[in-house]
Amino acid sequence: MSKKVVLIDGNSIAYRAFFALPLLSNEKGVHTNAIYGFTMMLMKILEDEKPSHILVAFDAGKTTFRHKTFGEYKGGRQKTPPELSEQFPFLRELLDAYNIKRYELENYEADDIIGTLSAKAAKEGYTVKVISGDKDLTQLASDKITVDITKKGITDVDSYTPEFVQEKYGISPEQIIDMKGLMGDSSDNIPGVPGVGEKTALKLLKEFGTLENLLESIDQVSGDKLKEKLSDNKAQALMSKELATIIQEAPIEVGLDTIEYDGYEPSKLIAIFKELGFNSLLDKLGVSEEEDTTALEEVDYKIVSEVTEDIFAKESTLIVEILEENYHQADILGFAIVNDNGNFFIPTDVALQSMEFKAWAEDEQQRKNVFDAKSSIVGLRWKGIQLKGIDFDCLIASYILNPSESTVDIASIAKVKGYGNIQADETVYGKGAKRTIPQQDVLAEHLIREAKALHYLKDKLNEELVENEQLELFTELELPLTLILAEMEATGITVDVERLKSMGEELRQKLNSLEQNIFESAGEKFNINSPKQLGSILFEKLNLPPVKKTKTGYSTSADVLEKLSNKHEIIEHILHYRQLGKLQSTYIEGLLKVIYEDSSKVHTRFNQVLTQTGRLSSIDPNLQNIPIRLEEGRKIRQTFIPSQKDWVIFAADYSQIELRVLAHIANDENLIEAFNKDLDIHTKTAMDVFHVSAEEVTGDMRRQAKAVNFGIVYGISDYGLSQSLGITRKEAGQFIERYLESFPGVKNYMEEIVQDAKQKGYVSTLLQRRRYIPEITSRNFNVRSFAERTAMNTPIQGSAADIIKKAMIDMADRLVEEKLESKLLLQVHDELIFEAPRHEIERLEKIVPEVMENAVKLEVPLKVDYSYGPTWYDAK
Repeated sequence: MSKKVVLIDGNSIAYRAFFALPLLSNEKGVHTNAIYGFTMMLMKILEDEKPSHILVAFDAGKTTFRHKTFGEYKGGRQKTPPELSEQFPFLRELLDAYNIKRYELENYEADDIIGTLSAKAAKEGYTVKVISGDKDLTQLASDKITVDITKKGITDVDSYTPEFVQEKYGISPEQIIDMKGLMGDSSDNIPGVPGVGEKTALKLLKEFGTLENLLESIDQVSGDKLKEKLSDNKAQALMSKELATIIQEAPIEVGLDTIEYDGYEPSKLIAIFKELGFNSLLDKLGVSEEEDTTALEEVDYKIVSEVTEDIFAKESTLIVEILEENYHQADILGFAIVNDNGNFFIPTDVALQSMEFKAWAEDEQQRKNVFDAKSSIVGLRWKGIQLKGIDFDCLIASYILNPSESTVDIASIAKVKGYGNIQADETVYGKGAKRTIPQQDVLAEHLIREAKALHYLKDKLNEELVENEQLELFTELELPLTLILAEMEATGITVDVERLKSMGEELRQKLNSLEQNIFESAGEKFNINSPKQLGSILFEKLNLPPVKKTKTGYSTSADVLEKLSNKHEIIEHILHYRQLGKLQSTYIEGLLKVIYEDSSKVHTRFNQVLTQTGRLSSIDPNLQNIPIRLEEGRKIRQTFIPSQKDWVIFAADYSQIELRVLAHIANDENLIEAFNKDLDIHTKTAMDVFHVSAEEVTGDMRRQAKAVNFGIVYGISDYGLSQSLGITRKEAGQFIERYLESFPGVKNYMEEIVQDAKQKGYVSTLLQRRRYIPEITSRNFNVRSFAERTAMNTPIQGSAADIIKKAMIDMADRLVEEKLESKLLLQVHDELIFEAPRHEIERLEKIVPEVMENAVKLEVPLKVDYSYGPTWYDAK
């Protein structure tokens, strides 16, 4: 192969592509026109040039060493459009998929990287092709270096050789910098000599050769005005030439040996083309949209009949395969281990009967890379094995990198990250009624492929975490938390089954009574749960005014019924009937189905990778959504009791944590002062908004202030506030305006965070959790408005979620340190629920608030309220 080096100016080509093509976006709303144009150009380069070496250079930041020479360098440039900014991370992923080296260097421009590498390559006898949209790079042209400058589009170029430069300008490439010194460059804000344009600059250089020669021979220049301009601006001209000069000895850490190009792996490219929606480019690769990736490569593995020490290594990737979603009761289908010693499938019975396997699994020093540590730990714990030594969880890492991606299985993550030698679980097991466990050899091969994918993903995901400055979020928060959640799930929480059954009977009696009331009000019996029959009763027989109609008839949704609540007594009965019916089916009957008979416990599952804000959710059963605003719902908490006699339930929750986070993030002096003085924040808000003293604040004023306080946290609109307070939209808008006038820091935060999200494409929490919001640049007003509210809310709600997670980790450590028997059972929004022996309560009253209030340091104090009692209901 010929020795040809291709060097691409990444930022310049991306800009050219962005403005050359109309705005395009994929199904997730991410703009893709710059990436698409860049890819088209890349395909053409690889086909035409067939490089042996290739590099794409990027600018590292806004400031470079040139700014020390001239602070206004590039000062006139407009901000990068957010629609383009959001594409750069994907552009980098694209280059990785192509196996093309990319590089940037702090304090230097992409031009300097290209200048340095091209000089080295030319010196060593390589042919060099530089590709850019910036004519500055034409100064590099030589007998070994050709500089292609894109014209109107991105694939149409002018090739600058020394001959072409001579023909076009009448000077040599080396004199390009002298020309820039004289005429300047408006695009880079290089001043040059005022009044000297390209024509004059070229005429002078043809006569005097260099800028320095010219400035030493000003007396020989014809024209008094020109002489005066040159004489008055000598220093500025020399500075301009210096600014325009591309460095050819930058301290780069890449060499020709690091940018060799051996081609790309189709599976990686196919994965990212599919993610970006580049179906036409998939055709160019010979893959249709419906087709799967290339055929799977063979894998070598051993099915283990006896566990021996040579299977294990200090670092291994482990798959604990549990097919059922409810892993608390699941059968483990098998194990796969991949390490430097080989690829091993261990049948379940072989592993679980082996003391060697148990010893390895429980050895903290034997590092394990897994997928979904929590399910692996809990699943093995039910088999009597305490899995330890987990140092990487690919599921958690993938979630942190992009919480909006529904990559909840190994195959989907692997394919997004460019690893294609794996099949989805559905392909192997089938789905729905056809779901079956395959033969052992099929299962073994699948699990080995999954383990090898995890082995590949670990380094890839780790690099991305480092690049995003999210490694600490992973290692210090989410990974330790998954171990704590596993412990909480395995521990479970005890339910008073007889009390729960008794409540169920009480609810049935109330439902029967309400049913009779509804029938009496309607004057006949009917199916209350049938929207059609209910609509007929309400809007035809009782002649209530219909609020909304659907394709199937009258709407009888909760919001419709609430608007009719003062029109007829039947409405209140129906609303109450529905509430109690949901309690009965979801929380009484639902809980009874998931209680373990031998322990009277429920083992809820905490989902750590579901929400985009970082909040936890729980299922089987969902203990976070018990409707406590309803007294009957609150009473369900009476059935949750300690697991031992003489123990109690201890609950601690953060007071107004999101408002405190808002005060900190917005750095609003009024909010900070209120919290630091321990004032009632809603009263304080009412005072500021209504311009009254504390004594003059009425209950209604405080209620409105409370609604807007919490509404602001969620990016509430004037419409949303009007619905919440029962006031007009205009009044709500005026209320929000007065609030923002009273809290200018909050107003600035709301404006700046939206602009920041448009620029970056994402927002971050205090602990660097990201949420990508591509919709924030949508042309659709409603979509964009929702995205803007999301941008305002996520750093607040997400930071609050991060804080309580940090508190859980600190609390778990403290319980061990204090050698307490107390156990953390549940996390419900801003609340932690423990069970504890009575004799430890005094210690908990001290250490729980202490730990929770010091989890993260804010500009305002965190405040924790706590209580305890014989049931969860009493701990309030």
